Amino acid sequence: MEGSASIPHEEPREAGQQGPLAGIRVIELGNLIAAPFAARLMAEFGAEVIKVEAPGEGDPIRKWRKLHKGTSLWWYLQSRNKKSIAINLRAPEGQEIVRRLVRDADVLIENFRPGTLERWGLGWDALKQVNPNLVMVRISGFGQDGPYRERPGFGAVGEAMGGMRFTTGDPDRPPARTGISIGDSLAALHAVMGALMALLHIKSGRGTGQVVDVSLFESVFNMMESLVPEYDLLGYVRERSGGSLPGIAPSNSYATAEGSYVIVAGNGDAIFRRLMAAIGRDDLASDPRLASNDGRVAHVEEIDGAISDWTRRHSIEEVTAALDRAEVPNGRIYSVADIVRDEQYLSRDMILPSQLPDGTEVKMPGIVPKLSQTPGGVSWPGPRLGEHTAALMAGLGYAPGEIDALVASGVVARAQQRADKAEDVE
Repeated sequence: MEGSASIPHEEPREAGQQGPLAGIRVIELGNLIAAPFAARLMAEFGAEVIKVEAPGEGDPIRKWRKLHKGTSLWWYLQSRNKKSIAINLRAPEGQEIVRRLVRDADVLIENFRPGTLERWGLGWDALKQVNPNLVMVRISGFGQDGPYRERPGFGAVGEAMGGMRFTTGDPDRPPARTGISIGDSLAALHAVMGALMALLHIKSGRGTGQVVDVSLFESVFNMMESLVPEYDLLGYVRERSGGSLPGIAPSNSYATAEGSYVIVAGNGDAIFRRLMAAIGRDDLASDPRLASNDGRVAHVEEIDGAISDWTRRHSIEEVTAALDRAEVPNGRIYSVADIVRDEQYLSRDMILPSQLPDGTEVKMPGIVPKLSQTPGGVSWPGPRLGEHTAALMAGLGYAPGEIDALVASGVVARAQQRADKAEDVE
């Protein structure tokens, strides 16, 4: 198949033919990150994912970040194993195509602003009449109800309102972001979790379809640990703390002799004693004040100073080797250049040799999680816009002449002959 990707220790497979989600049909009405990432995860584990895109430019992520001959490398990753059908959802004929797709679907994932699908006759009340067993996963900035429901919401806003941005960065600088779209990705993970729980509810014979309502800000908020009870009972507002983990000691990043940084997590009681012995501070290892975490938190500056004094006298290789011998959790801070050549990544098949449609070899991230009996896999990178329009519509009962007429009217689009641009866009 064009653009198929090889997987170490595993034969390439047809998406939807193997994996724990084989036989599950997912309709993706989503753009950019959250809904498409959720659908990608399901596609990698065997679901047949049909991505609905607008004729013309399609999903904007096709042009995001670094491009190869006019198409985003992120697109090829985000949409692997998916089928693309190009439909104008504003046209009544296009809405009818979606209803036909939904008829035999198990899951629909969307991330339009609340109320948009209802205006197109594709809301939950309409679609559950078409398919009572449909699981409709709805991802939005603020959820399907509440006073903020109609506000536009991006992942950055979810990270800010969910509490993550306030606690990220150095205390003497403005709030920072993580450098990736973590809010969208967290929403995608919650979306998949909700979809699978709803499917299990149906498959176990205990009920029918339902709505899975996922908001960006709540997905971030769900990761914020004991933030709320600490504030409610103690009035404690967790602030930005740089590389340390407030209330857990020692856990920080420490500079080494050559200016590199190493993460050291010596916050278990026994681990702390081993760490102190490894750095030559047996006095701290046996100090009764530091025997448990609450005592160490009270003296965290003293502990961090002792660790820093030691790491600054040694290279990062010496530091990590000594801590490994002492069985103290530690790690270098990896760049992508470190990642793609690391032996643990390679041994776990996390760097996947792949091939773009034009034959270009490229590395992609591997599959997570690892399932021993029904592993995920990759069959092809992101498809051309409308690459599967004709085949899917034929499967819905549209005759060739009907498809031609809908193409001519602009309701749907078929993939054009590939015409990759001559130059990459940096």
